[in-house]
Amino acid sequence: MKIAILSRNPKLYSTRRMVEAGEAAGHEVHVIDTLRCYMSMASNKPEIHYRGKTLEGFDAVIPRIGASVTFYGTAVLRQFEMMGVYPVNESVAITRSRDKLRSMQLLSRKGVGLPVTGFANAPDDIPDLISMVGGAPLVIKLLQGTQGIGVVLAETRKAAESVIEAFMGLNADIMVQEYIKEAGGADIRCFVVDGKVVAAMKRQAKEGEFRSNLHRGGSASLIRITPEERATAARAARIMGLNVAGVDLLRSNHGPLVMEVNSSPGLEGIENATGKDVAAMIIKMIEKQAKPNRTGTKGARG
Repeated sequence: MKIAILSRNPKLYSTRRMVEAGEAAGHEVHVIDTLRCYMSMASNKPEIHYRGKTLEGFDAVIPRIGASVTFYGTAVLRQFEMMGVYPVNESVAITRSRDKLRSMQLLSRKGVGLPVTGFANAPDDIPDLISMVGGAPLVIKLLQGTQGIGVVLAETRKAAESVIEAFMGLNADIMVQEYIKEAGGADIRCFVVDGKVVAAMKRQAKEGEFRSNLHRGGSASLIRITPEERATAARAARIMGLNVAGVDLLRSNHGPLVMEVNSSPGLEGIENATGKDVAAMIIKMIEKQAKPNRTGTKGARG
C-alpha cells in the first residue's frame, strides 16, 4: 500500500515509528507536511497539491495533526477523504475530540464516567459554578490548552474565583472540573486501536505538581487496568468516532473517569513504558480496514 503521514516534522518519534512500521510491513510511506499541502476543489475532481506536484495513488492517510493547526490540518485530511483515501482517524472525529467542551457533552450524554464539569460565560455565575462542581479544590482548564498547559488547580474558593475572573477578563474559554483527590496526581493513558485497548500506562506527576503529563515532567510506568477501565476507554474512543485514540482516565472512588480523548496520541511514552510495538498495531489495522472510499461520520452525532 501507499501510505501518507500528515506530520509537520518527520523527525518526531511518533512519525518516525509509523514510517518504520509501515516500511517493515512492505508498504510505501511518505511523510507530508500538512501546511505545505494546498487543495483544488473542482466538481467531481478534488485534488491535493504538494510542493508543486499532485498527490495521488494513496491508499491510506495517518493524521498526526498538532492542535495548533487543527483547522487547516482537518481540511487537508477531509480532502484526502473526498479523494477516497482511507483515514486512520476521520476529520470530523478529530474536530469533535479537539473541542473539549463538545467531547465532554457527548460523553456525558452517553453515560460515560466524567469528573463533574461546569461551563459558564458570565462572571455573575462564578459562585454557583464553583458550587456546582463541588467547591474547592477544583481544576480550571483552558479549552484550547494542550499537554497540561492552561490547567490550574485552585485550592481555595477565593483562589478559584480569582482565576476564573482573570480568564473571563481575557475572554478565554474555560471549563471548571471537580478535583479527584484520590487519584493522587496520577492518571492512566489507555491506547485504543480499532476498538481495543492495546496498551496502558500510568502517568505520575512529579512531586509538587498535579498535572501528570510527560511534557510536564511526569513519569510513565506499566500498569494493569481493570475490565471496567478497559471498557470505558474503548467506549470513549468509539463515541468520539476514533479508530486510534489515547484515552486519559482517573481512578476515583466511584469508578474510572474520562479526562480527555486524544486523537493524535504520542507513541514514545506508551511504547517505552509497555514495550509494545503500537506503531505496528496501527499498520495492521490499516491493512485490515483500508478500502477505497471507506469513510463516513462515526460515533455520536454532534
